[in-house]
Amino acid sequence: MDMTPLIPTGKQIITAYRPGGFKVSGAEYQGSVIVFPDRVVPWPVASVDDLSVDALEPVTAEGSGVEVLLIGCGVRMAPLVRLKKALRESGVGADPMDTGAACRTFNVLLAEERRVAAALIAL
Repeated sequence: MDMTPLIPTGKQIITAYRPGGFKVSGAEYQGSVIVFPDRVVPWPVASVDDLSVDALEPVTAEGSGVEVLLIGCGVRMAPLVRLKKALRESGVGADPMDTGAACRTFNVLLAEERRVAAALIAL
């Protein structure tokens, strides 16, 4: 039985994460990134200490279409209570978790055709 989620054609799928970067739909990225269903953008965030609503402007910008933001916090999850509240006020639900879990969850939600993005801090 194939347990691999079916990803709609033309969507970004996270295929690997490693110290220093990610592989998304065959392309290698160094450093932190924000992965949207249709594109990947570099993200100048190196740790949870750098997180802010301003740092997530690509996600909160009008027209981004993101309803769920997965925040990959690095090697371990951080609660990010204030940031989650501020994002919720912008209309975006946020779910912080470790970066590996965020990568896996993004692929599942993408396969379900959810309006999701993943802000991933490189390990």
